[in-house]
Amino acid sequence: MSLDKYSLKMPKAVYSGKDSLNRIPGIIHANGFTKIAAFTDKSLRKLGLFDLVEKRIEDTGLPYEIFDDLPAEPTYMAVQAVIDQFKTTGCDVIVACGGGSVMDAAKLASVLVTDEYGVKDLLDDPLQARKCVPVIMIPTTAGTGAECTPNAIVGVPERELKIGIVNDNLIADFVILDAELIRNLPRSIAAATGVDALCHAIECYTSNKSNPFSDMFALEAFDLIMNSIEKACDDPSALNEKNRMQIAAFYAGAAITASGTTAVHALSYPLGGKYHIAHGVSNAMLLIPVMKFNEPACREKFVEAWDRAYHGEETLNTPEEKSQALIAWMERIVKHLEIPTDLKQFGVDPADLDSLVEAGMSVQRLLVNNMREVTPEDARKIYQEVLK
Repeated sequence: MSLDKYSLKMPKAVYSGKDSLNRIPGIIHANGFTKIAAFTDKSLRKLGLFDLVEKRIEDTGLPYEIFDDLPAEPTYMAVQAVIDQFKTTGCDVIVACGGGSVMDAAKLASVLVTDEYGVKDLLDDPLQARKCVPVIMIPTTAGTGAECTPNAIVGVPERELKIGIVNDNLIADFVILDAELIRNLPRSIAAATGVDALCHAIECYTSNKSNPFSDMFALEAFDLIMNSIEKACDDPSALNEKNRMQIAAFYAGAAITASGTTAVHALSYPLGGKYHIAHGVSNAMLLIPVMKFNEPACREKFVEAWDRAYHGEETLNTPEEKSQALIAWMERIVKHLEIPTDLKQFGVDPADLDSLVEAGMSVQRLLVNNMREVTPEDARKIYQEVLK
């Protein structure tokens, strides 16, 4: 099913290519900003990645404050604590350098320079958010697409779930994609975040909300990822492939904005919310089981994705062959990247299945996008495939 009406909302400017970080002072001065809030995390500072950004911030000659107290996969309370610090500083622009958690926290900070509502209020009513402070997004992974989307994902411990806050005001104002920031990304993180982007691309392309805008970005992202991800993860010097992955992650984020993810993301949220499994890892675990489940309903789309992304010599004749070959190709990539595929190593017990199914089925915001209806029994079988 394709929508009759569709729209696309994007950051106002995106910069990519060699030395893109050098754009920071120009953006800051051209917009008359006077004090900078830099959002990052301690691991990025330890790796020295934030140093590349901090140098450009220093080049502006303006005062700045650094906020790096954000844990990975943060709860809404942890995000609120950082925002409460930020609100007192008088900063009029945010530079967010990090992965999805950092960028999502920065997006929420950009709409929460107010005492009228907090993060918890936005969980119940996301539409009340309004942009207060502009944001410059600088992703340090090629995966989440958070630099492009109107979504912010936070953990909600009392529900043992991750929940997405969605509002167009959360879309970044400026984005910088510089491959130097992902040159030395640990392979395991590059792999998990890269497969997250792969999920975004194929899910949005096969979503009930797919449309010409989302299809354009999703297909290009899928092509780039399928043909770049392994080298980008395996070879630290493969800057061309790394840059392609950054662009693909951004395109896949644009596809989310125009369309929406499906059952992979819906069923992965409880795994992050209860067991604190990294978002990209939980998506990678569920990608193949969900794609196999969806295949009868998505065959035509899978064939189109195969025709677009496969550039080899193999000739396949039937839709079934192409569709199955596409799933097998994605499965080989997940295996090559050595992403965990067994929930038991994360402490998930078969006795937890009922609560997992209940939590996964509650994510109807995404399940309604799935081209094949997912029943509770279907969700149970999918979880059982990764609970070996």
